[in-house]
Amino acid sequence: MAATDFEEIAEIKRYEDFSTIDWVQDAAREQLRQRVRRSRSLKIYGRSWLATVFAHLRELYGSIQGWIVVSCIGASIGAIAGMLNIITEWLSDIKLGYCTTGFYLNESFCCSGADVGCPEWHQWSSWSIFNYLVFVILSVCFATMSAFLVKSYAPYAAGSGISEIKCIVSGFVMKGFLGGWTLLIKSLGLPLAIASGLSVGKEGPSVHYAVCAGNVIARCFSRYRRNAAKMREILTACAATGVAVAFGSPIGGVLFSLEEISSNFSLKTMWRGYFCALFGTAVLAAINPFRTGQLVMFQVHYDRDWHFFEIIFFIVLGVFGGLYGIFVSKWNLEAQAFRKKHLGKYAIEEAACLAGITAVICYFNKFLKIDMTESLEILFRECEGGEDYDGLCEPSNRSRLIASLIFATVVRTLLVIVSYGSKVPAGIFVPSMAIGASFGRLVGTIVQILHESHPESAFFAACSKDQPCITPGTYAFLGAGAALSGIMNITVSVVVIMFELTGALTYILPTMIVVGVTKIINEKFGKGGIADQTIFFNGFPFLDNKEEHVFGVNVSDAMIQDVSVLPSYGMVLGEVEDMLKRTKYGGFPVVEDTRSMILSGYIGRTELQYAIERAKRSSPIQPTAKCFFTTPDQKPLHPASVSSITGNAATNSNGAVSDSYDSSAVVSSGNASSYDLPTGMTTVKMAKSASPQLRPLHIDIPNDQDEAPSLMPAVVIGGQASAGGMPDEVHGGMHVDFSQFIDITPITVNPKFPLETVMELFKKLGPSVILVEYRGRLCGLITPKDLLKYQFNKH
Repeated sequence: MAATDFEEIAEIKRYEDFSTIDWVQDAAREQLRQRVRRSRSLKIYGRSWLATVFAHLRELYGSIQGWIVVSCIGASIGAIAGMLNIITEWLSDIKLGYCTTGFYLNESFCCSGADVGCPEWHQWSSWSIFNYLVFVILSVCFATMSAFLVKSYAPYAAGSGISEIKCIVSGFVMKGFLGGWTLLIKSLGLPLAIASGLSVGKEGPSVHYAVCAGNVIARCFSRYRRNAAKMREILTACAATGVAVAFGSPIGGVLFSLEEISSNFSLKTMWRGYFCALFGTAVLAAINPFRTGQLVMFQVHYDRDWHFFEIIFFIVLGVFGGLYGIFVSKWNLEAQAFRKKHLGKYAIEEAACLAGITAVICYFNKFLKIDMTESLEILFRECEGGEDYDGLCEPSNRSRLIASLIFATVVRTLLVIVSYGSKVPAGIFVPSMAIGASFGRLVGTIVQILHESHPESAFFAACSKDQPCITPGTYAFLGAGAALSGIMNITVSVVVIMFELTGALTYILPTMIVVGVTKIINEKFGKGGIADQTIFFNGFPFLDNKEEHVFGVNVSDAMIQDVSVLPSYGMVLGEVEDMLKRTKYGGFPVVEDTRSMILSGYIGRTELQYAIERAKRSSPIQPTAKCFFTTPDQKPLHPASVSSITGNAATNSNGAVSDSYDSSAVVSSGNASSYDLPTGMTTVKMAKSASPQLRPLHIDIPNDQDEAPSLMPAVVIGGQASAGGMPDEVHGGMHVDFSQFIDITPITVNPKFPLETVMELFKKLGPSVILVEYRGRLCGLITPKDLLKYQFNKH
């Protein structure tokens, strides 16, 4: 066989959609694989010196393989980000005009070196109405193309992807969400969606395509393809790199991954995340997509200090950020519920209509008409020492500026509510920052007017007469940070990202004040960030480590008591197959018999299905073949049939074990011995040849590759003689031994165990199911889905 049964089961489980990974089983499987590898290395060291040298080189490669992988991934993400930035800028500018020296050049490349415009950049026509129509038509076309690509080829490419990535990193399996096809469509559809003018951003989806790129590259290496825990480290590092290339903030990206994405962030993961982010930003800097030496368009530098009287206005910005996050999260979920109920079949039409409405409304506002990253760059500017934009810094235009900023803030907020969640690649980072920046610039302009009207007031006594006192651009910057913190409910990473964007040490304290106030408002009146609320809205089985739970009940109040079980002896193959057809459970507890209900172990649905299929391929088996699920010393004295434990709790409509896990069963060479067979009975192994008896499971170390031991059900053909100690029903006919697939050490708790502690077990250990037993007798079971369902119903 090219691969062992052990690895085949893992490969099957890797493609089981909407299941959860059992991190306990995954860790056990990796320990077994390492033990096999060490045993093989010991054999090699005893051979020739050349074999020893190759063994050392292989160990060296294994130790640095992780760093090689994250370097390749980081470089790939940086290259993708650079290309997407260039394409997005060209598509956004082509709606307004074209370059006569090269149609493929955007306005900044066409007018390189010029402050504002150049003769080489032309509008489409001298007629304003024609330019307006071109702007609207191209916006609708771009949105339609993006939605068509997503709906036709990769539905998972829609949206931001951060909510789903949080679940995937925690162990939730979503087939195809991180695949190569999703990466391609996300990369093609994202520039089109941004250029269409929809109130969505590319910084959120950059996390998705970064994780997709990491998943595609890491799967080329068997170490990560076979180990979910190591793949989780890579995906966490990729999420950090996605934020790093989006904001030019490698440290902020690592902190964002720690604060928002990962539920299990080790020191090694932090270092690899930083290393990956470093490579990504280095490649992006080498590409230099904006030809300004900046990693992002809205990167700015402030050289002025702030004054303590401005803290009052900073608090106002923080309050706005918190209220904005609460308001947008609430009504965006309402819009998504309406979309799911009424517009599910009209994704392309919806995107086209939204783009058309957005273009019609936004064309006549100077802050809504242009790309949002360019709008941020303009709003962040200092008036002194920088070029003006459409009279932004002219004192005579302030009344018109205030009206324009109010309109931009209100309209952009409403557009974000209805646009985020449409079936195009869409993020909410930059739209929120643009809303916060316009509101911040509004506050800064008002404060500037107050100072100029009352320069001698004691309130402004700290201002120097030799230089400008109020810098509206810094208010825009702080407002952007407040809105980003409010919508995502993150703090430390926002402060670091905003610091890396400006490089101004003096504005760390104001940023912390603004973000702190936003956090207080969100914690007091909100329900978390929009990513967490989207997870809850979609019903994903995600246990948030940041959330504290107080249930005040025992696990017996939340467990499933009506559990389908497998007796260790007494069932025939037809009954087992019928149970698999009738139920959708992720696995079955194994008991000695249905009278005593003494717990013997647990078998996953995938392992059971796989074992039956392999047994049938090995030898023709009748449906009347008897099935063994435990070793001889565990068998009961009399046969039993399938039963269930019936209690007062309602039956789980989705099954006793409502989610399967993505790893193989624990294999123990010391506990997987076979039955003693009666004289005259023959064992048909599913490997190459028959054997006169069932041998205990052993680890066979091949010479050519690292493989785990083979797990094969023994098919036993009965004879005439009998063996002592076995029930009479065993003799004669055919029997199938599944004992090697049983997890004999499942995680179990007492019915009086506090439910809060069970929640911590799921968070810290990550099992797919916990069995509840009292003095060895099975009482019920509980899964993460059952726990979340109880939390939703009771709390």
